[in-house]
Amino acid sequence: MVDDTARSRWQSRYDSSRVRDVDFTTLSGLEVEPAYGTDDSEWPGQFPFTRGLYPTGYRGRTWTIRQFAGFGNAQQTNERYKMILGRGGGGLSVAFDMPTLMGRDSDDPKSLGEVGHCGVAVDSVADMEALFDGIDLGQVTTSMTISGPAVPVFCMMIVAAERAGVDTGKLNGTLQTDIFKEYIAQKEWLFTPEPHLRLIGDLMEYCVEKIPAYKPLSVSGYHIREAGSTAAQELAFTLADGFGYVELGLSRGLDVDLFAPGLSFFFDAHVDFFEEIAKFRAARRIWARWMRDVYGATTEKAQWLRFHTQTAGVSLTAQQPYNNVVRTGIEALSAVLGGTNSLHTNALDETLALPSEQAAEIALRTQQVIMEETGVVNVADPLGGSWYVEALTDKIEAEANAIFDKILSMGGSTLTHADTEDLAAAMTEATGAADAAQWPMTRGLLRGIEEGWFMGEIAEAAFQYQVALEKGDKRIVGVNCHPDSVTHDLEILRVSHEVEVDQVRDLAARRGARDDEAAVAAVQRMVDVARTDGNMIEAMLEACRAEATLGEICDALRAEWGEYREPARF
Repeated sequence: MVDDTARSRWQSRYDSSRVRDVDFTTLSGLEVEPAYGTDDSEWPGQFPFTRGLYPTGYRGRTWTIRQFAGFGNAQQTNERYKMILGRGGGGLSVAFDMPTLMGRDSDDPKSLGEVGHCGVAVDSVADMEALFDGIDLGQVTTSMTISGPAVPVFCMMIVAAERAGVDTGKLNGTLQTDIFKEYIAQKEWLFTPEPHLRLIGDLMEYCVEKIPAYKPLSVSGYHIREAGSTAAQELAFTLADGFGYVELGLSRGLDVDLFAPGLSFFFDAHVDFFEEIAKFRAARRIWARWMRDVYGATTEKAQWLRFHTQTAGVSLTAQQPYNNVVRTGIEALSAVLGGTNSLHTNALDETLALPSEQAAEIALRTQQVIMEETGVVNVADPLGGSWYVEALTDKIEAEANAIFDKILSMGGSTLTHADTEDLAAAMTEATGAADAAQWPMTRGLLRGIEEGWFMGEIAEAAFQYQVALEKGDKRIVGVNCHPDSVTHDLEILRVSHEVEVDQVRDLAARRGARDDEAAVAAVQRMVDVARTDGNMIEAMLEACRAEATLGEICDALRAEWGEYREPARF
């Protein structure tokens, strides 16, 4: 008789998987199994992947240590990247300054005083070349946290890689690109939703064809949570945004099994330990079911929710800042126990300034202590089967489903999350339709953005939490309880005004040295393509190769498409 239990199917896949050649015993030398459960319970690597994507868990591969960094100019940030990689970091994550995030050059009057202060300034391909000087983009995976001008920044990275002799078809990394969450929470957009979605669709097409390993979208819940949402709101709003991008891919006629693996996610790891673990587990389960049952994904990779996590910046306090090391460690552990694929740990001084080198090293070492010393990599989903964790996972999933139903209803749909067959039929009927009005979740997303519903829901959640803090029902050590401390002021990293002066000077020199007519003509050709149904990526790459700046590219598109102004709401 063939043993066909869930356990035996897991065991068979585990036995055929690669496992790292390291010690997986406890500190005292006790042997432990790679996973635990009953014969018929869900096991790691099995649909709907509540317990993780891989049968081996972290025995096969640990999460990527991907520290978010960027400040000053490209040369300064390059030095920080080399420090991170040299001390055990596994990947890079680029933080851009505010002018870059808004698609403006460093010499734009609106950039005054902001250059290099919340991230690195990138005006042209030359900055990208300096940013990654001495770093092999063909070997190091790179994430870039930028949405509004994400596509031209991506094109600059591609050209920088070309000039470094890298085979760009083999690049691997992630571009955030998530414009829905900008309208919902972070507010760093350039245009109305439609042209942004057009650019994202072009990028998805380009990556499927030209750079299959690269992930053109990192759907971000982090900024939604940092704006004040609850865990369930973060989960539901983020996955709904992800469903919108799936519908965008389908509207382009793309094969869901080909483009869906290029979607990744980015979540917050807040300080409520078990709630965060349950959130991550529920996220994988919900995404897998929708991808299979609604959007027709047939492969596991297309059903997988792969996610990066960052510990909660909003949980850090200026008071008693060394407490932030403890908070970050707990938050990082919740991400790991929730099965994160990569992780950034915040530095203790980030509530005051950009991280100092010492604080950045402590943040990096926090991950390495968890990975190397605690034994949490030994067993996949070690809290699976816990009555509390399983009940909390179910509860967060139920809250998220109720929010999906609300979003669908805002779009005029009478369907609910439970109507999977009817939702799937609606997707089949709309396949290839470029009009967002044909797509159930996208309709609701655009309506919710237009009416300010998402912003209102987040504002209400943030207000309720603040009330609980003021009343003392929720407590923060060093803020509304245990205020006495011997902590002294920290020495913090300060970005010199000379960074802006030098960046503006260098930008002027680059403009003076380029073939100006060629740059202007390349930007105009890009605008000409924007007036058609053609894919804009190649034309944008040509503009970058001609040394057009980020501001010049974005300003040309602003002139063509107009800028978005959020309606006033009270």
